Amino acid sequence: MVSKPPAGDPVQDAPQVAAPQHAAAGLPAVAHTLRIAQAQMGVRRTARTLLKVNQKDGFDCPGCAWPEGDKRHVAEFCENGAKAVAEEATLRRVTPAFFAAHPVADLAERSGYWLGQQGRITHPMYLPEGADRYEAVSWERAFAIIAEELTALSSPDEALFYTSGRTSNEAAFLLQLFAREFGTNNLPDCSNMCHESSGSALTETIGVGKGSVSLEDLHRADLIVVAGQNPGTNHPRMLSALEEAKAAGARIISVNPLPEAGLERFRNPQTPQGLLRGTELTDLFLQIRIGGDQALFRLLNKLVLETPGAVDEEFVAAHTHGYEEFAAAAKAADWDETLAATGLSRAEIERALEMVLASERTIVCWAMGLTQHKHAVPTIREVVNFLLLRGNIGRPGAGVCPVRGHSNVQGDRTMGIFERPAPAFLDALDKEFGIVSPRHHGYDVVRSIRALRDGDAKVFFAMGGNFVGATPDTEVTEAAMRRARLTVHVSTKLNRSHAVTGRRALILPTLGRTDKDVQKGGRQFVTVEDSMGLVHASRGNLPQASPHLLSEPAIVARMARAVLGEESRTPWEEFEADYATIRDRIARVVPGFEDFNARLAANPGGFALPHAPRDERRFPTATGKANFTAAPVEYPAVPEGRLLLQTLRSHDQYNTTIYGLDDRYRGITGGRRVVLVHPEDAAALGFADGAYADLVSEWTDGTERRAPGFRVVHYPTARGCAAAYYPETNVLVPLESTADVSNTPASKSVIVRLEESAPA
Repeated sequence: MVSKPPAGDPVQDAPQVAAPQHAAAGLPAVAHTLRIAQAQMGVRRTARTLLKVNQKDGFDCPGCAWPEGDKRHVAEFCENGAKAVAEEATLRRVTPAFFAAHPVADLAERSGYWLGQQGRITHPMYLPEGADRYEAVSWERAFAIIAEELTALSSPDEALFYTSGRTSNEAAFLLQLFAREFGTNNLPDCSNMCHESSGSALTETIGVGKGSVSLEDLHRADLIVVAGQNPGTNHPRMLSALEEAKAAGARIISVNPLPEAGLERFRNPQTPQGLLRGTELTDLFLQIRIGGDQALFRLLNKLVLETPGAVDEEFVAAHTHGYEEFAAAAKAADWDETLAATGLSRAEIERALEMVLASERTIVCWAMGLTQHKHAVPTIREVVNFLLLRGNIGRPGAGVCPVRGHSNVQGDRTMGIFERPAPAFLDALDKEFGIVSPRHHGYDVVRSIRALRDGDAKVFFAMGGNFVGATPDTEVTEAAMRRARLTVHVSTKLNRSHAVTGRRALILPTLGRTDKDVQKGGRQFVTVEDSMGLVHASRGNLPQASPHLLSEPAIVARMARAVLGEESRTPWEEFEADYATIRDRIARVVPGFEDFNARLAANPGGFALPHAPRDERRFPTATGKANFTAAPVEYPAVPEGRLLLQTLRSHDQYNTTIYGLDDRYRGITGGRRVVLVHPEDAAALGFADGAYADLVSEWTDGTERRAPGFRVVHYPTARGCAAAYYPETNVLVPLESTADVSNTPASKSVIVRLEESAPA
C-alpha cells in the first residue's frame, strides 16, 4: 500500500550504531527493496515497473551505469536501483497547492530526505523576483522568461548550462547544440565532480578517456583490483560480475580505507547458494590510508621491474612511449616512504605482488576513492603504468575499468557535454548544422561557481541533478547561486537546489526514465551509454506523472526556439516530434554512431562503441602510443592531532538523493550526522564512542569551515583517517581544493580536526 510522504522532518541527531555487517545483499536486501517500492508505488505498480528495469524492451535504471549482459535476469536490478526507480515512479505528487503552502524559506530549512520524499513535481513553477514562494506558470511563459534573461546578457558566456548524468543522449546532444548555437561552451556537468580525473589521465595515456573493458573481460580476468570503490552500495550489480569472475578462478584485491560488506561476501538473492552462503569475494584486503594509492602502485611497479621476466617487453617496445623515464622513477620508489603513505605492511604489499605476478590478465577498477584527490590524475596514470608494464591493455580479460555512477554520465560527454570540446567535434557540429561554435573553453563546475560568485555568470540552467547539494564549499556555492539573475532546474522531484535560487527561478518538471514518452511522431525512446561504452535504448512504460510534463528533448527544443527565434536554421520542432531525427544527426557528428537508428533496430540489447586501445591495441595519443608517465609520488600530509576525512555515500543514498536514514552495512540507523573514526585515533583525540563533535576543516590559506553535531562512531577505518556522509560534509571542502589537471573537488582528502560539540 502506498504511504504518504512524511509531514515533518524526522529527528536525525540520535543515530543508533551496531556492528558493521560482513556480507551484502541476500534476503534483507530483497525485503528492504519490496518495502521501499511498495511504500512509493503500491504492489501492482511495483511489479509492473521493476520487471521492466534494464530489460531490452524496458527502461534503463537511473541508479548507476553498470552494464547488462546479453542474457538478462527477470529481475535485472539491485536494491539501490529499485529505490531509484521507486522514487521516480512514486504515486506521491508535488502540486501547486504544495508550493502555496510551503514558502521557499520553509523549503530551505528542510532536509534533502524530506524534500525528496514529497513526490513528483506536476507543473512548471515560477518564483518571481521578490516573491516568497513558487507559483504555477505556463510553459510558454516559462520559456519566455528564459529568453528574456538569456537575450539580455552582455555575452553568451554569462550563461551556464549544467547537465546531470541522468540526461539521455538525445537531450544532451540538443542541449550542447543549443548552447553552442547560442554562443558558449559553458557546459559544466557532474563528470567534473567525479570521473574527470579518470578522463584526463586516460586520454593522455591511452588516448581514450573511457574504460577499456567489457563485462565479458571481467568474467575472464585472472586478477581484479578494486581500488577506492564500494560496489556493494554504489554499483551493486557489479557484485554479480565479481561473483562470476570468482567462479571462473579470478582473485580479487580490494584497496580501500574502509572494509566494505559488499567486497567481503556477496549473497546473491537470485541463487539458492547465494541466499544460503554467498560468495567470499576479496582474497586480499589492503586497508590503505586515504590518498596512498599512487605510492602503492608506484612501488608495485618497481617490484615488477625488479622481477626477471615480469615485464611484457614485446608489448612495451611495440606499443608504448616514455618507458625509460618511467622506469627510472619507479626504481627510485622507497619502501619506507610507501609504508608511511599507505599504512600497509611490507608483507601485505609482497602478497599483492605475488598475485600480480601470477596473473596473465589483470583489470583495475576504481571510483571516487581515486579520482577526488589533489593528485588524482597522477594516481590514475600510475594505475595505467601498472597495467602497461605487463601488457594488460588491449587483451581479453584485462584493462582499465573506471566505474561510473550516473547512468548516462559517460554518454553525455560523448554527446559533447564538455567545456573543453575537441576541435574536430566542433568542426563536425558546425558542418552539420551550419553554425559557428565558439572555440574558447568554457567553465567547468568549480569555475562556474566562481563565475557566479564573481558576477561573471548571471543565468544558471540545470538539466537534472542537484547542483547545490552536489558541489563543494556549500556556503560559498549557495551565496554564488543567490547572485544569479535566473536559476532554472529541469527536475522530476524536489531537492535543495530548488530552495537556493537566483533573483528569479523556474522549476521545469520533466518525464523520468519510467514514463511513457509520446510526441507528435508517436511513441519515443531515448538512449544511454553505460560505463563500458555500450549504447542501448530506454523506453518508459508508465503513464506520465502529470499531463503538464514535457520530456527533456522537448524542453530543450522549445527553449531553443524561444531564445534563438526564427534566425535558427536548426529544426527544433522536428527534433521534438521524433527523436529518431536527433539520432540521425548524432550519427553524422559523433564518431562511432554511424547508422545509429539502424543499429539500434538490429541490436535490441544495444551496440558497443569503438575503442581503439581495446579493439586494435591502437593508442590515439599525441605520441601515437600508450604513454608511460613519471610524476612525483604524492600523498596527503596530515598535521598532528588532525584526521584525513573522506566524504562518502550511505547505503540509503544515491549521490545527493537520500532514500532513508540508515546505512545498513555499516551498522548505522536513524541518522546521517556520524563520523567514522578508528577507536585508537578517537581515544587519542579524547572522543568516546557516542560523543558529539564538530568537524572543522583547515585549508592552506588559514580559513576554516565547520560542520557541527556529528556523532563519533568508533569504526575500523585506516589509522589517521575518518569518513562522513555527503552532502552534509560538502561544507568542509574548500572550493579551491581540487585535483591538478582535472579540477575535480578533492572531497576524499579533507584535513579536519574534531572539536567537542556545544550542548544542544
